[in-house]
Amino acid sequence: MSASATTGPDGREPGSGGAEDAPPPHRPQSLLLSFLGAVVLDEELPPLPSAVLLDLLADLGVTEAAARATVQRMTQRGLLDRGQVGRSAEYTLTPVAERVLRRAGARVGSTTPFTHPPGEWTLLSYSIPETRRDLRHRVRSRLTWAGFGGLRDGLWIAPGTVDVTAVLAPDDLPDVVGLADAFAARPLPGTDVDRLVRRAWDVPAVRRAHHRFVADWSAPPRVPGSLAQRTLLGADWLALLRADPGLPADQLGADHPAVASTAVYTRVAAALQPAAAAALRRRLRATGS
Repeated sequence: MSASATTGPDGREPGSGGAEDAPPPHRPQSLLLSFLGAVVLDEELPPLPSAVLLDLLADLGVTEAAARATVQRMTQRGLLDRGQVGRSAEYTLTPVAERVLRRAGARVGSTTPFTHPPGEWTLLSYSIPETRRDLRHRVRSRLTWAGFGGLRDGLWIAPGTVDVTAVLAPDDLPDVVGLADAFAARPLPGTDVDRLVRRAWDVPAVRRAHHRFVADWSAPPRVPGSLAQRTLLGADWLALLRADPGLPADQLGADHPAVASTAVYTRVAAALQPAAAAALRRRLRATGS
């Protein structure tokens, strides 16, 4: 488990061996999105004072300056609406944020998030000019979350049959319309599926990510309070879902670690959820909300 003010990628795990195999620290935005999805979305809560968000991030090791900058960026990106009560700012989820969190929640809460029908794959090809680096980054982030790995520039593969229309929704990414084509595929005889999988994903790193998640959350959490623990659990789980799109068990080995990871997440999330929700309401009452 890791949380820090340091900005780091949310993608694949680094190489093997000792400290080099530690996951990158969670970005403050990833921590806030985990918190908002786990204990705020669809709950009848008043607007969240900035102090609640800043205190939570402080519990997770984020500096005040980094926390304030993160809240400001999320507001500028249309994920949070900012209000003002006296000298205090307060925040609510925007419709865009609710849509993003619900889309993620479908996989976060799945009892089989790493399982797909055997032999089914989705191929996607897209062409976005190098001059549109912002759009390329957004598309790659969306594809990674949806389970795609890159075979080569502009050609991606994902296990199972992916609803690409939902992944590259026109209301979120209007500039991608007409630039991407997707196909449901089955490998022909003679295709080396293992080679393709290992080209698109770092399979040993995926296995290590599962084992690390199980080890981290089978022991007492190293952050204070149920609200911080629930937030960090969600962020760690989201990182694991990004790392493993549901690779076939044949590629991950006989002792497929995904079942154990899912069981640990389900158990710990259920144990932490009531206390985290109660802790948030106490913090809101303490601020007069």
